Parts: sequence; C-alpha cells; structure tokens
Amino acid sequence: MLEKALVGNRSYWGWLALLAGIIAVGAFFYLRQFAVGLGITGLSRDVTWGFYIAQFTFLVGVAASAVMVVLPYYLHNYKAFGKMTILGEFLAIAAVIMCMLFIFVDMGQPTRVLNVILYPTPKSLMFWDMVSLSGYLVLNVLISHVTLDAERKGIAPPSWIKPIIILSIPWAISIHTVTAFLYSGLAARPFWMTAVLAPRFLASAFAAGPALLILMTLLIRRLTRFDPGREPLQRLAVIVTYAMTMNVFLILMELFTGLYSAIPEHVAHFKFLYVGLEGNTTLVPWMWTSVVLAVLALVLLLNPHTRGKEKTLIVACLAVFFSIWIDKGLGMVVTGFVPSPLGHVTSYWPTLPEVAISVGIYAVGALVITIFYHIALSVRGEIAH
Repeated sequence: MLEKALVGNRSYWGWLALLAGIIAVGAFFYLRQFAVGLGITGLSRDVTWGFYIAQFTFLVGVAASAVMVVLPYYLHNYKAFGKMTILGEFLAIAAVIMCMLFIFVDMGQPTRVLNVILYPTPKSLMFWDMVSLSGYLVLNVLISHVTLDAERKGIAPPSWIKPIIILSIPWAISIHTVTAFLYSGLAARPFWMTAVLAPRFLASAFAAGPALLILMTLLIRRLTRFDPGREPLQRLAVIVTYAMTMNVFLILMELFTGLYSAIPEHVAHFKFLYVGLEGNTTLVPWMWTSVVLAVLALVLLLNPHTRGKEKTLIVACLAVFFSIWIDKGLGMVVTGFVPSPLGHVTSYWPTLPEVAISVGIYAVGALVITIFYHIALSVRGEIAH
C-alpha cells in the first residue's frame, strides 16, 4: 500500500515539499542545539522543562483520543464511525511520533534515550512512559495496517486482530495516565501534585483530539470526495462537548481547592497564571485567552442548534483545540516551576531555535498524517483528481 503515497497531484506534492522545507529549517536549528547545547533555549536551572515537554504532554492527549472512535466502532459496533476510525488511528500514530521527537530534542544528549532501554528501571515512571508510548505506537501501526489491507482486498479483517484492538483501548488511556503520574508524583511541585491531574489530562485529551479529528475530516471532505456523513461528526461533537465540560469542571475544582485553602505554595502558581507574580505576567494574556476560548466553546457546543451547524461547529472545535493547547502546551508545565520551591520567580519563554525546532516536529507530524491519509483515501478511491 505504501506505493500509493508516491502517486498524487501537484497540490499534494507541493504540500509535501512545503512541509519538507519546514522540517529542514527545524533540523538546522536542532543541529545547532546539538552542537551548542540547550543553552540556546529558554530553559534554565530553575525551569528545566519547557516548550518541548509541554508539546509532548499535549500531543500524548491527542494520541490517546483515538480511542473515542475506536471504542464505539469496535466494542459497541457503532458503524457510523466506520469511515473515521482509520483517520483516528493514523492521527494517533502521527501524534506518538511527534511525542517521541519532542522527548528526543529535549534531551541534552540524545544518546541518553538509549539508557532507558539498555538499563530499564521498572520503578521509574519514565520507563513505563516509554513502554506505554512505544507499545501504543506498535498497536496502532499494526491495527491500521491490517484493517486497511483487509479493506483494500475487500475481505473482513482477520479474527486475531480483534483482541489487539480491544487491548489498544485501555492502552490509550494508560499513555496519558502515566504521563500525568510523571507530574503528580513530584512532591516538590505542588501545582502538579493533585489527584485529579490524570482525570483532567484524559478529559482534555478526549476534547482536543476529537475536535482536531472533526476539523481534519471536514478539511479532507472539502479537498476530496471523502464524506463520512453528518451523523459521525455530530456524535463526535457530542463527545467533545462532554469532555470539554468535564475538563473545565476539573480545572475549576483545582482553582477552588488551591484558592479556598489559601495555602501559599498553591495560590502562588495560580497567581502566576492569571494575574502575574512579582511583575512577571508572561502567561497572563495567554491564560485568559484560553479561558475566553473555553467559554466560547462551551456556549457553542452545549447549544444543540449551534453544535449542529457546520460553521459554528468549526469555530467551537478551533476554540476547544487552542484553549487546551494554551493550557497544556504553554501554561501547565512552566507553572510547575514558577515559583521554585525556594520562592524564586524565573522568567521563561521559548526562544527562536526552540520554536523553529518545535514547528519542524509538527511539520513531521503533518507529513506523516498527509501520507497516511492519502494512502487511506487512495485505497477507498476517494481522492479527487
């Protein structure tokens, strides 16, 4: 099936060339980082995890969200998701690849990644995070290849793939749960040390991922003959609605616990996010933008009339995606370090090389998705030439 990736029109090859150029720019800045060190980033002694790890955390959720179409289709026989399931699985593959790349570029010496494999430590959450991510990648590659190959041949998928598909459902939940444990198990970081961090991660994942899948499906429908129908998109929108509502609820619960208890170590982090701390207001406009987008998304999604219209659904999904990206991709990780356990407020903002490398990794994900979606639509004969 991979040969179908080599057949396409001028727009297809032009898009791939553009992505390749962005990847090349990112690779150039990464080679500079490799030679000079992480000193060219905004990271410091006090803020040791920044934009790279934040993107990793956000994308783990996008990868886990594939379960929102896999579970209804395979476990509950909801056939309306039939056309979208393969798109969700390919999105998960691209997201996991990007997650691994963000971890790779965050390592001062990339060869240290091998230490996790060569010297496994079952007591380490980093070890289990590696197992969960790599295992989830293998599962999705296997499932998508077998099911799409069966579709190409016009036969039913082999019976042995069904248990593997069922296994991938709890595995998807595990990848974001283990990621949350990496944070919530750190006693010196009170902003992360909360029992609702894992549920909050899952709720945000099941909102942002399906919202992105809706947007990508609508874009594909506009560019090709692919049309999954109105029903699966609306059902997926309902899932986004419930998940986003739960995500906002859990955030409010954390705000109440931190502010009502008036424990200084907890209150300081929330002040840094929403009003600034010791004159540092770097994240304040971003976080209030996230709040506004979250409110806008809920207003549009909770109303069946606006949720049922394609234009307002697009606006709602964009609001959900960027609201959660700001919360997890900018605010959540950095705020765990500011203020430090000693009360120091350290400024952090990603530098140009940091952003360029990150954009390059996102371009890798876009390249993978483009090729995989092109193969899937070619198999189904839905490419518009």
